[in-house]
Amino acid sequence: MARIDINIDYCKGCGLCVGVCPKDILQLDNEIITQKGYHPAHCTDQEKCIACLSCALMCPDVAITVTR
Repeated sequence: MARIDINIDYCKGCGLCVGVCPKDILQLDNEIITQKGYHPAHCTDQEKCIACLSCALMCPDVAITVTR
């Protein structure tokens, strides 16, 4: 099973990963605000992840790690 890990210390909530996810399982977390003042991305359903790496490749801050 694939796993998406998002380092919220690096994520600035740009939403690029949300837009490229083919399974639509990433979204910005409006309930969390980081120390830098951003709403970080999070995965809504790890089990649907197909490990395509689109999110990790799109992330300009290298905040996303996908493991298989």
